[in-house]
Amino acid sequence: MNIESLREYCISKPGTTEGFPFDNVTLVFKVMGKMFLLTNVENFESANMKCDPEWAVELREQYDGSIIPGYHMNKKLWNTVSGDGAVPDKLFYELVDHSYDLVVKGLTKKLKAELGQLKEG
Repeated sequence: MNIESLREYCISKPGTTEGFPFDNVTLVFKVMGKMFLLTNVENFESANMKCDPEWAVELREQYDGSIIPGYHMNKKLWNTVSGDGAVPDKLFYELVDHSYDLVVKGLTKKLKAELGQLKEG
């Protein structure tokens, strides 16, 4: 995994913006103004991503040391995922999708409609 590929993947998702709201090195990706991924651009070693709490525990057990509770985040809802190759790229991207989808799911109806995600019925 490298920062350029990760950035391209994240920014390609509908409604996604990027910025540095905290400092000059923490790149934050948001969908409709809500964070779904954070990473250090100066020293890319990992990324923080939102995760279903039950799956988060399973992932932490399966990838001991490579997927850990989210650094400086809510430990129940966020994971820090290593970008050193210990977590396969396919799973890494799946976790990005999962984080994005969780955030979209939690958006207001108005924001979902703006994003084009509001489902009929």
